[in-house]
Amino acid sequence: MRKFLIATHGAFAKGVKSSLDIIVGDMDNVFLIQAYIDENVTVEDEVKTILQNIANDDELVIFTDLLGGSVNNIMVRYALKQNVHIVSGFNLPLLIEVILGDTDTPVVDVIESAIVNAKEQIVYVNKALEARQNQEDYD
Repeated sequence: MRKFLIATHGAFAKGVKSSLDIIVGDMDNVFLIQAYIDENVTVEDEVKTILQNIANDDELVIFTDLLGGSVNNIMVRYALKQNVHIVSGFNLPLLIEVILGDTDTPVVDVIESAIVNAKEQIVYVNKALEARQNQEDYD
């Protein structure tokens, strides 16, 4: 089974999960780590708790907010396992595409395709509107 972990600094993970729930519905295979909110809970302890829910034949896709950030660096320790994949710098379209991806398609292919598609979702809308207006004026 594919399982997913959204691990971010602060409450970002909870906010993304809230949006995800609205768009695709509540899923019991999505876990969260909100790092550094509770000073009595370490990221490492949270990861260990979540990993107890991951069987040896499960695939785990970890989404982190910032490449090179402390949360990502902690998650990298687990990337050496064959069934663990880390995607850093995610956005909501990428998250949705990977989570809803065909489970018969290799997870690596799902992730790579989702990254390409997610990059297309990052648009400076003002500039796109200006270009469209200029094209309409030209036509």
